[in-house]
Amino acid sequence: MRREDVTLLTAGLLLVLTATLLIVLEPRLSTVAPPSEVTAVPTQLLTDPFLQNPTPGAVRVVWFTEFEGQNHRVFWGSPGQINQANQTSLPNQAAAITTRLSRTREDGQSRWDRYDASGGQVVTRPIWRHEAIATGLVPGQRAPYRVASTAADGSEVESEVFTLAGAPTAGQPLKILLTSDHQNMPMTAANLQKVSETVGPVDAVFFAGDLVNIPDRASEWFDDSRGCAFFPCLQGKTSYALERQGRTTRYRGGEIIQHAPLFVALGNHEVMGRFAATTPLGEQFNQPIPRAAAVAIYNANVELFNPSGDPAVRRQWIIDNSFNTDTYEALFSLPVSQVPNPDRPETTSRYYATTFGDVRLVSLYITQIWRPYNLSTTARGRYQEREADLGTPQNWGHGQHIFEPIERGSLQYQWLEQELASDAFRQAKYKVVMFHHPPHTLGDNIVPAFTTPVRRYDRDDAGRLGAVRYDYPRDQDHIMRDLVPLLEQAEVDLVLYGHSHLWNRFVSPQGTHYLETSNVGNTYNAFWKERSRPVPPETLEGSSVTYSPTDYIAQGDPNGLDPVVPTLAPLENDEGNALPYLASNDITAFSIFETETGTVSSYYFDTRLPRSAVVKFDEFRLGR
Repeated sequence: MRREDVTLLTAGLLLVLTATLLIVLEPRLSTVAPPSEVTAVPTQLLTDPFLQNPTPGAVRVVWFTEFEGQNHRVFWGSPGQINQANQTSLPNQAAAITTRLSRTREDGQSRWDRYDASGGQVVTRPIWRHEAIATGLVPGQRAPYRVASTAADGSEVESEVFTLAGAPTAGQPLKILLTSDHQNMPMTAANLQKVSETVGPVDAVFFAGDLVNIPDRASEWFDDSRGCAFFPCLQGKTSYALERQGRTTRYRGGEIIQHAPLFVALGNHEVMGRFAATTPLGEQFNQPIPRAAAVAIYNANVELFNPSGDPAVRRQWIIDNSFNTDTYEALFSLPVSQVPNPDRPETTSRYYATTFGDVRLVSLYITQIWRPYNLSTTARGRYQEREADLGTPQNWGHGQHIFEPIERGSLQYQWLEQELASDAFRQAKYKVVMFHHPPHTLGDNIVPAFTTPVRRYDRDDAGRLGAVRYDYPRDQDHIMRDLVPLLEQAEVDLVLYGHSHLWNRFVSPQGTHYLETSNVGNTYNAFWKERSRPVPPETLEGSSVTYSPTDYIAQGDPNGLDPVVPTLAPLENDEGNALPYLASNDITAFSIFETETGTVSSYYFDTRLPRSAVVKFDEFRLGR
């Protein structure tokens, strides 16, 4: 941002804050009264157990309840007990650590059977997370396990018996599900059921972000009444009624993460915006602002917000009034990374690396707020602020701003440089990098470029402010300018991502494969030859602002790669030409990585034909 732009923004903030700050920001302060709380259900598990962060000889087991309870335990046996596990006691046990999720809530948009919709108010929903570690596991072998929790009235509830294992050894053949963007979408349960029916048990799930829609809305994770909640679909515990051509078919999802560890990456739908006790959750989700903008508001009113000068209060205020990933981070136990920040030593799981058999997986935090393509003066969009907000900068959306920097020199970039130079990475047979935002795609969400929005002020001849607009120069795309060259130089085999709700893949001249496999029923289409994605016009009527056509590419991959036509059974257009993508609200796709051969296979299932076979439509092999 130019110095004069910073000065103008700061001055504008100071002018309007005095008159409007208490009215606008009061609901977002962490000191406001909490919303009402729903009554807990004391006698059942909220989820089956699922597996997290395996290490040699050990794995974390996590489950959820709606009661705090006591004596939460995991029991496990030996590999030889698997066939008799239901009849045989499991001799090993470990106590769980229990924590309460701090921000799970419901509101008028919740699809939850127990929600009282009167008034649409936001209500806190108390949920407890239990985590225990099974240890002493035999390398390369699975063992039976179950979990149990005791409620306050002394009643005990147990899970079924599933299987677990520690981190696989080098050379152990693995099947890994590659997926993304479930978001409570209509075909998710069908997709995951077909994974289980087609390939059987998998050994891990690599999930490239956008797990649900609104991360603080508890029912989207646990018990959405439509049958599309995150955990039930991945645990084969749901019943989703999918209507196609006047016929309804019910799908249960797949029993997957009870047996296979789940590795996730942050997408834009894991990030909540400015916190408020009573504002509907969808509005909170859509109202993040950059940390720097929150800092400017805080600094202008520090005596109001934090008269004692407590640094912890300052930090929490800025988080509450910009954006947070609190619920996502509370749900999952992921590998921990040391942030290369000498000024404030800290750890994070927002980006991490781990070795899983022959795979070195690197998960990055690369996403931004999604804002609509809407050039109306009444819209807070990716390219402009609302006309009504021009005089109140604290209401600005700041365009499609980035949540965590990845450009050269950022802390995440420095950490990644260290990881790519490590022995664990360099010696891995397969090098896989996972993040949410696409580097190459035929989809919609790759435009505009992944860069810090450039603010531009549209003024009339008299100097009056008529609009605040945003530009995104393509040559400043942080992924293509800074990240991709780093990954290519490190000879990454596969980059997995999502965000555009389709299947397509690419191969760079250096031999890196790029795969987007996220298609469960909310596609934005593919923009290839006959279709054009929405891009801003070069000039706007009545505006002095112009947009460069070379920065906003309407067709194909804006970053220059040609899509690969599926190698086995591509879909075709009406003229019989093979399509290099799958973008459908009726046909769902998933991909499986088999480490024994280095093969990545993609499958599709046509939900309009519920009795039809799953089709393997593409296959390629990793390795250089």
